[in-house]
Amino acid sequence: MSRTPPFLLAVLWQLSTSLYAGDAIPNSINAGAEAAAPNAAAQSGRNIRVGMEAKTIREAIKMAQPGDTIHLEPIVYHDYAGFYGKKGELGKPVTLDGHGATLEGSDPIDLEKWSELEPGLFANDELLPSLDEAIISRWFFIWNGKMNRMGRTSKGKKAPFKKPRELQPGEWTFVVDTERSKTPAKQLFGTFYLKLIPGQKLADANIAAPMRSGGVQMGGNNAHLIIKNITATHPYNDGFNIHGDCRDVVFENIRAIECGDDGISAHESAEYRVDGLVSIGNSTGITDTVAAHTSYKNVFIADCQAYDLFFLNNGRYRVENAVVWSTAEHPLSVSAGGNEHVELDLKNVFIRRANKPEPALVQKTATLRAAQITLENMEMTIQGLVSFDNCVINGRMLPEGATATGADKKTLIEQLVPAAYQSQFQNP
Repeated sequence: MSRTPPFLLAVLWQLSTSLYAGDAIPNSINAGAEAAAPNAAAQSGRNIRVGMEAKTIREAIKMAQPGDTIHLEPIVYHDYAGFYGKKGELGKPVTLDGHGATLEGSDPIDLEKWSELEPGLFANDELLPSLDEAIISRWFFIWNGKMNRMGRTSKGKKAPFKKPRELQPGEWTFVVDTERSKTPAKQLFGTFYLKLIPGQKLADANIAAPMRSGGVQMGGNNAHLIIKNITATHPYNDGFNIHGDCRDVVFENIRAIECGDDGISAHESAEYRVDGLVSIGNSTGITDTVAAHTSYKNVFIADCQAYDLFFLNNGRYRVENAVVWSTAEHPLSVSAGGNEHVELDLKNVFIRRANKPEPALVQKTATLRAAQITLENMEMTIQGLVSFDNCVINGRMLPEGATATGADKKTLIEQLVPAAYQSQFQNP
């Protein structure tokens, strides 16, 4: 764990006061262990406090046994939580309780690794030990607390990289070394460039870069886990990145803020449920894929780049009680290939399209079961199977001939929308 610079502390303080104070999710699952109902099974074992019984999050996870609870402090950790083949037991889960902690994926840039080529133009060809196209497509810098993607996002539009001498103050770029990048492992080599106001010292620019790939990560076979009351921010990949096979895994009251790729993403045969998710400023709000089975309840998504809700392949997915402030390129996509079949259930979901209208898409090998949903300023393109029950799509009541009221917008807005976004939902 390392110290956080003052400008990042200010940003995280704003996040904690506006999102963690209990105005983003229903009172029944408000932030903090003191406000949450105790989990008797999780409390049956030892209490492992990071900084006391264990020096690091990694050490605490390694030593945790069925029934144990790992406790973080409500502070910023420049660290991540990795679960790789970790298993509790039925009725005796391993619990990670963040108590409001933030897992910060970025660090202040190392000034000694940057050289000034000309007034205001700085270069670094060893920012990370290993780079590839996936990392570069997700990359960003944090400039005075503001995330700067340079118009690029992993699953959406990617502005071409500027030439170094085309940069304006406050911008960055990357130039590939094509000779060194010809490797079988597809590793990229190249140089990052930062542009400052001529004469400004790099030490005074308050720049951070994402040094970790995720906030909470899973790989291998995991089972009987609870992860709760925790925020992941500024990794170059996902806030919550779930790979491998997992069973009886529960996330409660989690937040993914300004992550390079997905707020949360399930892969392979992962099975988990989420109760209380805030996903803001990510490339996608939720992306689940391959053959995952997931369930989300009490969700708020806003200010994403590529997709708000993206469900793919052969998975089975469910979202209930959700509000989306849709600014992404695509608000909702349920898609599968020719030999695949994906299924999604939506119940009591309200999506308000803020940008130009863009349809929700249900591809022809996909099934959507929609109950009590409202889509505003957006239509739905249906190529697969869709059933409607009490739905309102861009003012049109579905199913045909029925009187529909759609989502319970009033209650959803009151319970799920953070104070910073309430003004976006004041108009009917």
